[in-house]
Amino acid sequence: MKKPNKVFCDSSNIRLLLVLHFVLLSVFAQAQEIITLYSSAIPNSKPSAVKESGIGMYKDVTVPTLEYFKPNAEKTSGAAVIIIPGGGYSVVVYDGEGVSTAKALAEKGIAAFVLKYRLPNDAIMTDKKIGPLQDAQQAIKLVRDNAEKWGLDKNKIGIMGFSVGGHLASAAATHFEKSYIENKENTSLRPDFQILVYPVISMTNALTHTGSRDNLLGKNPSDEVVNFFSNELQVQANTPPAYLTHTADDKVVDVDNSIVYFEKLRNYKVPVEMHIYPKGDHGFIFKHPGWMEPLFSWLESNAWLKK
Repeated sequence: MKKPNKVFCDSSNIRLLLVLHFVLLSVFAQAQEIITLYSSAIPNSKPSAVKESGIGMYKDVTVPTLEYFKPNAEKTSGAAVIIIPGGGYSVVVYDGEGVSTAKALAEKGIAAFVLKYRLPNDAIMTDKKIGPLQDAQQAIKLVRDNAEKWGLDKNKIGIMGFSVGGHLASAAATHFEKSYIENKENTSLRPDFQILVYPVISMTNALTHTGSRDNLLGKNPSDEVVNFFSNELQVQANTPPAYLTHTADDKVVDVDNSIVYFEKLRNYKVPVEMHIYPKGDHGFIFKHPGWMEPLFSWLESNAWLKK
């Protein structure tokens, strides 16, 4: 009589099965979901032949989305961060600044949502100046409205932006009292905290990144429009707490953007922390793999990250 196969009883195979089990759990924890930002008509849009293109870096975005990276279940704090990649309001640096950051946050227990937002374009929008801000506000609303479903704390919804994504994130953090989207539920559009990485803050001649301003506001914006979208001029006492990081030698977006914003926040007694590195230029995160460690410490000190 043939002896039964005992392969699954061997200790080595049991160990292998356990390893595979935990690998699958890890993969599941990082599983992502693409969420269409608007369930009905996209506001401030008009018919156009423009079509999105790109892989990992996108241009001509017409249908904005959120990509959800689930937090590590063992470390989850209930906090969420909406990540806005940069790209000068001409492209979205989606993978490099968005996905890589989302994975790092998710591993630490923070739910991460990467925003692929509409880029300002007269061909697809009635008013291109407010299109990106609408998408940022809708992202905050969507995450907050679904917080219970995703096991999140609706009072721990932050926003994070890189370069011109920092302009959009700081715009969301300073223009939240007016809703540029449909909001019948009167959901709070105020982020609970903001994280800005080598951000464009100002649209003034002295500080702005000219290409970003031209793309958002046009070649000859009025002083009123420039001031409105210069987010350092919109800071109030109820502006969310902030974490800023930049390099002193940034040749693309002057570090004074972060410094001026820091000073405005400090003067209004808004909690703010800033890290300025001497070298690294624009996009320094690609050269300094440990750049998130001070950020994790800040998140932990504010109970947005588990100790």
